[in-house]
Amino acid sequence: MAPNKQAENLGKRMINITILIPAYNEEATIIPLLKSVQKETSKIKTVSFEIVVIDDFSQDNTNKLLRENETLYNSLVSLENNQGKGGAVLRGLEKAKGDYILFQDADLEYSPKDYKSLIVPIVDFDVDVVIGSRFVAPPYTRVHYFWHKVGNKALTLLFNILNNTTFTDIYSCYLIYRRNLVPLKKIKTKGWEQHGEILSRAVKNGKVFYEVPISYSGRSYDEGKKIRAFHIFKIVYTLIITRFFS
Repeated sequence: MAPNKQAENLGKRMINITILIPAYNEEATIIPLLKSVQKETSKIKTVSFEIVVIDDFSQDNTNKLLRENETLYNSLVSLENNQGKGGAVLRGLEKAKGDYILFQDADLEYSPKDYKSLIVPIVDFDVDVVIGSRFVAPPYTRVHYFWHKVGNKALTLLFNILNNTTFTDIYSCYLIYRRNLVPLKKIKTKGWEQHGEILSRAVKNGKVFYEVPISYSGRSYDEGKKIRAFHIFKIVYTLIITRFFS
C-alpha cells in the first residue's frame, strides 16, 4: 500500500497520542491554537488524543486564559518558575500517557490541520518516528531566514551522517515518536538541543521512520521567535554525544 494513501486508512487500529504543548507568554495564540487542535483531533475518530499544556511560568495572561478554557485540553501543568522549553517538555512527559508523543508549539507556526497526514504512517505502517518536514513540497511555507535554513540543513546533514538516515528537516516542531523508545529518565538536556536528543534516541532505538510534508508559517524575531544561531553548538555536541556515548 502506498504511503500517500490518506486518512481513509486511519480506521485500521486505535492508537493513543499525547500532544505536548509547552507555552511561554503566548496569550495571543494559545486559545486559537487549542481550538484548532481540538477541531482537528475531533475529526479523527479512531485515534485517542491526550492534550497536555505546560505553562512555563508565563508573565502575561497565558495561564489565566488556560484556566478559563479548561475544556480545550486534558491536563495543565503550571510551572512555578521558568524552566525553558526543554524543562517544560520534561514536565509534560511526566504527565503523558499516550503510546506516542506529538510536539506542538503554541505560537501557530505549525498548523494542527497537518495532524491527519502526520498520523497516517503510524496507523498504516506501525512506524516508530514521523517528522513533519517543511522542505518536502509543502502546500505553502513562509520564507525562512537564510541562516536559519542553512543551520537547519547543516544539522540535518550531520544527523543523517551520524544515524544513516535521510531526513530533510530534523528541527521541525512536528515530531511524533513511540514513547517507550525514549524513557523519560534517559533525557539529559533541557535546552534547544533537547529536540535533537529525543530524535536521536528514538532513531537509535527504533526501526522505521517516515517524513510527511507540512505547511509552515514561521514567526520573525519581532513576532516572538526564540531560537538563535548560537544554539547550534549545543545541538551539534548533543547529537554526537547521544549517538556514540549515551
